[in-house]
Amino acid sequence: MSWSTNTAIAQQNEGYSGSVRTNHEGISQIPVSYSRDFLILQLGHDVWSGLPSGISTSGWNRDFNIALLYDFPFQQSHFSFALGLGVSTSNVFFKNYTLNIADSVSSQLNFTSDSKYNKYKIATTYLEIPLEFRFRQVSKNANKGFKVALGAKLGLNTDAHAKGKRVVAGFPEVEKFKTRRFFNPYRVAATARIGWGNFNLYGSYSLTPLFRQNTGLDVHTYSIGICLSGL
Repeated sequence: MSWSTNTAIAQQNEGYSGSVRTNHEGISQIPVSYSRDFLILQLGHDVWSGLPSGISTSGWNRDFNIALLYDFPFQQSHFSFALGLGVSTSNVFFKNYTLNIADSVSSQLNFTSDSKYNKYKIATTYLEIPLEFRFRQVSKNANKGFKVALGAKLGLNTDAHAKGKRVVAGFPEVEKFKTRRFFNPYRVAATARIGWGNFNLYGSYSLTPLFRQNTGLDVHTYSIGICLSGL
């Protein structure tokens, strides 16, 4: 094969990260696999909207998501559709207030002024099915170029608990109340990502309320943060 032929093949496959098939003469190369954004890691900040007047969260409310997605490219374009499975966790902190999720009698959720805890949080975990419509500048390599994705996540609540830390007689004490009774068992969230190469900014907004109807709270959550993708 001449030097000029090798150069043409290299230019044709520039930006491609995958295996290739070569015919017996070594003249043509056909892509066999593509970089498909298999793994997505997200770390961000959670916000609860719709809290009662005077109630606010405190500090960094940690949002962490991990998902495995498989990318289905639309032929001869920079667009694709992705489907996968993931886990999302959230830790939202309050200062001088607690939420009565441990109450087994009342059907109403109420915040109570309470300063006995040094740290107090509400934590949730969801098993999710993420869906995305994607645009990639480098269509055959998710690790390069400009990327944007719009989609949704369908989630099932698998854990919800309150956790408080305090000091009693000079010794640290942790109290944990675990229940999903007040929490909406399902969540549907709109999602978006934008970035370059492996690094992105992401955002999500829950279209469904965090708590069940008739609990007295109509809270929706949204989160923003950074994302590592395309591994």
